[in-house]
Amino acid sequence: MNTNSRNVTYSTVGDYQLPNLTLNQPRKPLGKYGRLRRTYLKEQRPVLYHTMLMNGSLYPHLMEVEQNAAAMKEHLMTELLKSNPAPDKKSRQMEWVQHMNSLKAQAEELVLTELIYS
Repeated sequence: MNTNSRNVTYSTVGDYQLPNLTLNQPRKPLGKYGRLRRTYLKEQRPVLYHTMLMNGSLYPHLMEVEQNAAAMKEHLMTELLKSNPAPDKKSRQMEWVQHMNSLKAQAEELVLTELIYS
């Protein structure tokens, strides 16, 4: 039996009336940084996580973090390359790969510290 009260529908389950609640499903899957932020909130800030989940602001927040983190990483990589130029890619390929991996790790650490785990 369904009844309506303040635009909320209820279903009878046994002796109880339970609200028919649905969460808005994300349209686009989360990327790496959005998933990391979600895990951080869930494990380290559970009250905030559940509040955002229930009021519908969690997914927009995670998408914003995802976009900001990607933009920040891109910007940091550009700045790090300016201050620490990479060796010639054609003649010193392994050194170039090591250098780029090192810069990427530095940028990633800053993104995680400043955006994901704060």
